[in-house]
Amino acid sequence: MPKGLTKRRPQTTARLLEAAQETFAERGFYGSSIEVISERAGLTRGAFYSNFRNKEELFFALFDLHAQRVVDRLDQAVGELDASDDPVRALFARAVTVDAAERRWYLLSTEFTLHAIRHPETARLLAERDRALREQIVGILARLFARIGRRPTADLDSLARLTTAVYEGSLAQSLVEPGELAPEELAVTYLPPLFDAVSEPVAPGEDAEQA
Repeated sequence: MPKGLTKRRPQTTARLLEAAQETFAERGFYGSSIEVISERAGLTRGAFYSNFRNKEELFFALFDLHAQRVVDRLDQAVGELDASDDPVRALFARAVTVDAAERRWYLLSTEFTLHAIRHPETARLLAERDRALREQIVGILARLFARIGRRPTADLDSLARLTTAVYEGSLAQSLVEPGELAPEELAVTYLPPLFDAVSEPVAPGEDAEQA
């Protein structure tokens, strides 16, 4: 491949991802064609297929970008955990942020999840991505418990699943009834006591990360 094409590839990929985000937000996953995405990016179908095999692969590239944003946000929140009387509540209030980009991602990811449920191979690929993200969240939860001087007594992978379910379920209800429920309300109200219930204090001088 000529060197010029290699150097241009990251720029082409970035343009396609940006165009896909905008198109998916407007038309949904099913309503967005490769032609429209390519045209919006100012590229040809050939340029699209030189970067992605299909729309599913494009979605997974967007998934990876979103997952990194989630990990970065949670990492920063734990790293800057304050010394308030209820630091876990303060952390969730800060970490559970919903802006226009998060709303668009929720709509797209929900639609894609339904698509994956109908297609077993796609479901397998989505589960792999979810598992990789959850592994990073488990590491962040372990750091959180260590920072607050508690040891988890429950499986952290299951706790990560439950935390995600609370967040996504709360967001769905909030988007349907924005005047009745704030996106972060359920997580901020119910996850802190849950985290207390599935952990125990660490004795002074004891390593919080020990089993």
